[in-house]
Amino acid sequence: MSAHWDRSEVPAQGHNDDCDPLRTLDQRSYTNSMTKPVASAPTSSLKVRRLEMHDIASYCELRLEGLKGHPEAFASSWDYEADKPVSWWAERLEKNTILGGWVDNSPLVGVAGLRVQDAVKLRHKGVLWGMYVRPEARRTGLAAALVQHVVEHARPFVEEICLTVVASNVAACRLYSAAGFKEYGLERRALKVGREYYDEVLMALPLSPRLEFAPRD
Repeated sequence: MSAHWDRSEVPAQGHNDDCDPLRTLDQRSYTNSMTKPVASAPTSSLKVRRLEMHDIASYCELRLEGLKGHPEAFASSWDYEADKPVSWWAERLEKNTILGGWVDNSPLVGVAGLRVQDAVKLRHKGVLWGMYVRPEARRTGLAAALVQHVVEHARPFVEEICLTVVASNVAACRLYSAAGFKEYGLERRALKVGREYYDEVLMALPLSPRLEFAPRD
């Protein structure tokens, strides 16, 4: 799958991925790894769990790989993150829910994040961001597994998950649609990389039923 999945880093929030009030509420769900067989490859297995402090080096490597190889897919940039100290990466893992994925005995080959803002008026929404899967791990079901685990992690705490995805990334749009996300808008020229502009599709997945109000008499 293409790295175009990252752009859930909403420009209006800046490029700060530092909000996760859920850290202490649901940590147990992802401290233990979860495995399931890959339908297309019975001898392989997928593992998804929440990244911890001992994963900093591998997470940093994978994140920077995505930023450098697919700059059009991220609000952030390789130049901005490449020189950050270990403490910066540790704070990101501490304040966000970032899930990692493995295939069989591979190193870390996929990531996806969930951010929930502290602001009272925004706490009902989560943002899926930072999605990236290495080429060798695509078509294994890992991308879908990462999305599903983000959704299940968020379900008890938020009413909706939002994301943005580069409009030209058909495979990513199809992945999110299969997970239940619906398109609700299009931002023209959302990103500018060099002299090129990229449109982004806005998508959302409701997690709780909308309240229906009885009409007034």
